[in-house]
Amino acid sequence: MSFSETEKKKIFQKYGFNNKDSGRSEVQVALLTSQINSLQNHFLIHKKDHSGRRGLLKMVSKRRKLLNYLKRTDLIRYNDILESLQLRR
Repeated sequence: MSFSETEKKKIFQKYGFNNKDSGRSEVQVALLTSQINSLQNHFLIHKKDHSGRRGLLKMVSKRRKLLNYLKRTDLIRYNDILESLQLRR
């Protein structure tokens, strides 16, 4: 499930320094979160898509690792991203 360039640029502008900043941990977490949310809707329809579910679990794992890195390095940015994306921890 890929996103259009305009959707990505909106995420880049909201969580990065500019519309080309894709390296910040917050931007990567926000991109993964939007992909995870769209895949959850996909799995409500396609219940037997096991290979897609495996990809979803990989995305969740990658997001968790990025959030752990943020928590370890900058607790304020970590709390801000959890609040803005409405993630539980």
